[in-house]
Amino acid sequence: MGDRWHVEVDRRVCIGSGMCVNHAPDGFRLDGARQSHPRAAEADADERVLAAAEGCPVEAIAITLLGDGEPVPVFPPEE
Repeated sequence: MGDRWHVEVDRRVCIGSGMCVNHAPDGFRLDGARQSHPRAAEADADERVLAAAEGCPVEAIAITLLGDGEPVPVFPPEE
């Protein structure tokens, strides 16, 4: 993975489960209200950040490629 990503957390959806921090402690943090935030809005592609997005119970994490804004597939496409 040589790509750069833009990582966002929809805090209107986030329930503060902390799963993202468990998967990628260098990628996410919880604030005082237990809402998730990416540690950096722009980051190198990272399997742990992808695992955090996949493990989010409410799918609050969005990852897009820097430059073109193309979504990074977090979940397998529905058939």
